[in-house]
This record gives sequence, C-alpha cells and structure tokens, in this order.
Amino acid sequence: MSDPREEPGMSVAVSRDGTSIAYQRAGVGPAVILVGGGLDDGSENAALVPELAQHFTVFNYARRGRGESGDTPPYAVEREIEDIEALITEAGGSAHLFGSSSGGALALEAVAAGLPVDRIAVYEVPYMSDDASVQGWAEYVDRLTAALAAGRRAEAVEQFMRLAGAAEEDIAGARSSSFWPGLMAIAPTLAYDAACMGGGRPPIDRLATITQPTLVATGGVADPHMGGLRPGFFDEAADAITAAVPKAERRIVEGQSHVAEPTVFASVLEPFFAE
Repeated sequence: MSDPREEPGMSVAVSRDGTSIAYQRAGVGPAVILVGGGLDDGSENAALVPELAQHFTVFNYARRGRGESGDTPPYAVEREIEDIEALITEAGGSAHLFGSSSGGALALEAVAAGLPVDRIAVYEVPYMSDDASVQGWAEYVDRLTAALAAGRRAEAVEQFMRLAGAAEEDIAGARSSSFWPGLMAIAPTLAYDAACMGGGRPPIDRLATITQPTLVATGGVADPHMGGLRPGFFDEAADAITAAVPKAERRIVEGQSHVAEPTVFASVLEPFFAE
C-alpha cells in the first residue's frame, strides 16, 4: 500500500461555472487548502505540501487561468470563490484555508462570502493603508488593464514587479531567466489578483463579518527582491486585518521574507490548524 502522505498526480474539481480546477492532494487528516498569490500557478506553495501533509490532507491548486486549470470568461472574484467552494466539496464539505500575498485577500473574501471554512491563515496580504499607496495602486491597475488589453504581457509582468518593489536589474534578470515564459503564460491573471485586491485598502466591513479563528502573519525580514516597498508595508496591512477580524491573532514569523521557508512556516500553521 502506498503512503497516503505521498503527493499523487493531478486531480480536477469542477467549479460551478464548469471550469476545471486542477489540484494535487497529499496527506491525511483535516483538509487544508492552499491559495497562491500573483503570478503563481501553485508552485510557490508546493514546498509547503509535504510539511503539512504529515498532519493534514493538503489541497494545493492552480487558480483559474493558471497551470492545468481552465478559465471561463468573464472573470469575477465570485468565480474564484466558487473554485474554492468546489475544492471544499472535494475535501468533504469543510476545510481550513491558507492564503499568501494576494491569495490571502482571496481567502479572506471566500470566508467573508460564507464558505464552510473552519480556520483561516494569511501571510503578508498586500493591502494598503496610506493615500499614496492607494493612488499608486489605482495607477497600476490602469496601466495593467491597458497592457493586457493590448496583449503586452511582458509589460504587464514588469508593471507588477515594479509595484512589488523589484529593482530594474531584478526585472531584467527575470526577463532573461528560464521561468519568464511561464510568467508570460499566466500574465492575464494579474488582472484577477487586482480584482481580488479591490481598491487596495482592507475591506473592513467584510473582514468584520469573519467569525472563524484567523491567523494573520508576516515575516520579520524584508524581501531583498521587494526593496522598493515602504518599510513596514506588510505589517501595517496585517495590523489592519487583525483589528477588523473579531477572532484574529497576529504573528510575526521571525527571520522570514515574503516567501517563507516551508519547514519554519509549517511549524506555525500546524498548531493553529490543529486547535
């Protein structure tokens, strides 16, 4: 008999609009669904899967328009919430959620929409709290929309990287890297993440409706590839989420940047989801 913690092949859940959502399932125990952020097809959370699969049944999926998942226009955040709903159905009717970066914003929206989620954890959700950042976000969304409408995918990805604080030399390095074609393939989904983030500020009224225990985490180290971000950017957003969600607890994971080391971060998630 094979070890149920071993990562099997790709499976498919069918969302309410008929879109196929590809996912991998590993482990045994309560279900945990991993929600990726911008320009991620599920690869970013893949290293977390074997760590969590020692205690949970882990669902790591490619959001619509990414990887092996399908896509059905027109896009709406509600469709992505229905994608998570389909995965919860696959998991047996309830699950924990973990969302990183803009995937954390999507996870929060899914819980606020009433999905049967037991506990939710988010990491470095990029909500904005100051007027200058919100204005910059609005300008980015306008530029992104124009670039994607004209089919300028490379420009769209570059705009996103600049928004995330990447230096020009990092952007140039990305363009010449082996993973650049993969980024081009999922560049249109940058508009999906923008929709999940809304106007950029934390949606305080919706967050206040979340009654589930919520872990709001940030790292203790600035990401060297996001040096253009204002110091404390993610902490301010996390503090705002924590203040809005009734049962939220705040956690700083010392020594971690925007992409946390899997073993370290799993040691934070495991006891929270096990409560």
